[in-house]
Amino acid sequence: MLRQALLGPLLGGAALLAVQGAPALAGQPAGPPPGPVHPAATPKGNYAALNNLPDWGGVWIVAPQRRAPGDPPPETTTPKGQYLERYNRMKAIAEANDGEYPRVASTCTTPGEPYLASLGQYPTEWLFTPGRVTVLHEETVGERRIYTDGRGHIPADDLELSYGGDSIGHWEGETLVVDTIGLKPSNQISPGVFATPKTRLMERIHLDPADKDLLVDEITVVDEDMLERPYHQTVKYRRRRDLEILEYVCAENDRNQLRPDGRIGFN
Repeated sequence: MLRQALLGPLLGGAALLAVQGAPALAGQPAGPPPGPVHPAATPKGNYAALNNLPDWGGVWIVAPQRRAPGDPPPETTTPKGQYLERYNRMKAIAEANDGEYPRVASTCTTPGEPYLASLGQYPTEWLFTPGRVTVLHEETVGERRIYTDGRGHIPADDLELSYGGDSIGHWEGETLVVDTIGLKPSNQISPGVFATPKTRLMERIHLDPADKDLLVDEITVVDEDMLERPYHQTVKYRRRRDLEILEYVCAENDRNQLRPDGRIGFN
């Protein structure tokens, strides 16, 4: 028994060495993938620089934005061509059905960026780490990664569409400038208007100079195929340092499932 106890670890170690020393199987990489190692992937020793960034600590909740008398109404999206036809069809169906229209996903699927940024009932948290800003949305436990380590966008032939998109950012003083591509076609720009492969989301995010507990996200959506002109939206968030975002997994109790006809039913 003692011999077996001693030989077991020895044989296991020899097997591990044999596996480590064996040549890579056909079609599998033999070592680390080629390419640069970005600072976001090697954060150790780079945290001191974060002290020079603005204080975005706490939890942020969309602030009510009331128009003063005489202010122009909020800007609206201007879809064109087939996208305008799609919008008008959805609008007509909604008007005839108490606001309900065929959807591309259940109500437990995130609307994605940029619509997610303006949902007032769910708070947001911003985390700074070397080479990266991580945005945590309480809504459907959404995450968004904004890389600030100098990398470029993922090449088009390797880009996988996502709810948060491929977001590349840099700091201009105390303003985070973000350029995002690669949004899913189910991502909402505004009600009834959705992203396309050409959609580009540009943001300038900064604290209000007159109120350091107000975070301002100036959003511009550009899409030459879908929009007549760029769409601008400004979302403001109020800081709360006494709150934490909660875990919200909508799919755990998804009773508003998507029917085959695109309607949302309540079970």
